[in-house]
Amino acid sequence: MNAALAPCHYTTLDSPLGELLLTGDGSGALSSLSVPGQKGGRTPQPGWRHDPGAFRAAEEQLRAYFAGELKEFTLTFRTQGTAFREQVWAALDSVPYGATTSYGELAARVGASRAAVRAVGGAIGANPLLVVRPCHRVIGADGSLTGYAGGLERKQLLLGLEGAERSAGRPV
Repeated sequence: MNAALAPCHYTTLDSPLGELLLTGDGSGALSSLSVPGQKGGRTPQPGWRHDPGAFRAAEEQLRAYFAGELKEFTLTFRTQGTAFREQVWAALDSVPYGATTSYGELAARVGASRAAVRAVGGAIGANPLLVVRPCHRVIGADGSLTGYAGGLERKQLLLGLEGAERSAGRPV
């Protein structure tokens, strides 16, 4: 069956960020994780299959993360993006728990020019996997909290949960 025509499987999970919506193809691989009111986030559609069993591992790991017991997700992702976006998203995966990086530093990691920082920001903003692909760990060069599709309050909550420090050692 064509992946574009495959039914979307989903479940929801209560969290400190609100009700999370997890989607995938039913194999357990995540294609998106959205929060309520997220810019570009997903909402259940007619024909989608409610399938909590397909997301057991994701649910367990998310609960452990929010409890402060998990620092690195070991989940399978099935996202679709341009080659550039996938490269930026892979670089996000390398930002460790409790650390932050700037948009410019992330651009340098993927070999993008200074002029491409805005494109890197666009790719980060299009990240379909909030929380598990840690776009919340990307901050402004001056240490400011900037741009988060789930809202800056959620970004601050996630960074606080991780004990992250912003630029120059200033706590979040």
